[in-house]
Amino acid sequence: MTMFDNTRALSFDCLGTLIDWETGILQSLQPWCAWRGVDVPGSVLLELFGEYETGFEEEHPTMIYPEVLGEMLRHIARSLGLDATEEECIEFGASIGMWPAFADTAIALRQLKQRYKLIILSNIDNASFDRCNRRLGVEFDLIVTAEKVGSYKPRMGHYDALFAGIEEMGIERSGLMHVAQSLYHDIGPAQRLGIQSAFIDRQHAEPGFGAAPATDVKADVTYKSMKDFAADAMADAG
Repeated sequence: MTMFDNTRALSFDCLGTLIDWETGILQSLQPWCAWRGVDVPGSVLLELFGEYETGFEEEHPTMIYPEVLGEMLRHIARSLGLDATEEECIEFGASIGMWPAFADTAIALRQLKQRYKLIILSNIDNASFDRCNRRLGVEFDLIVTAEKVGSYKPRMGHYDALFAGIEEMGIERSGLMHVAQSLYHDIGPAQRLGIQSAFIDRQHAEPGFGAAPATDVKADVTYKSMKDFAADAMADAG
């Protein structure tokens, strides 16, 4: 018996797991730095972003994600001794619609859709997810955003909505697996709630945690890619 035998629904984080948010962030921040005449390594920009984002979302749970992104740019600018204009903050907030999906995302989701209910648990707003969803290639059975629940993960609003949603689908919690790249925002809460969890280690080739907070949480199982996860999930479910 494998961990997939009783699994009927897969819930996914979006940014960092399906959408390559770090590449998207740097595609906007690095040209901005160059325009401002400062040379900052990408790893430093991501650390500046990550160290501020979680605390800011905790203090402003109902602020929609494009506005949060604007505040991240202001913070990074201040950290570099610069000021970001209102127009630059708005532009950075809107950039989320152009962030790329990981190369393996759409194919893996299409495969998984053949056997599982697919659910999104995302810390972005409705409009931004709609834009990201054009790159994901499937229709999700349930979409839970920060805008819908009025808070950001790792707060429990997303998970309360998730449990209500799978109950309507007739799926027990034991039939759910949460799949994510962020140990802090996703795997930790899943473990505390007794949900099966799969960690997609998008950072396996790089040191540190990138734009996500550091934590020593461990998932039930770890994969280096969505491709590898989908291969196991489809083989074991057969």
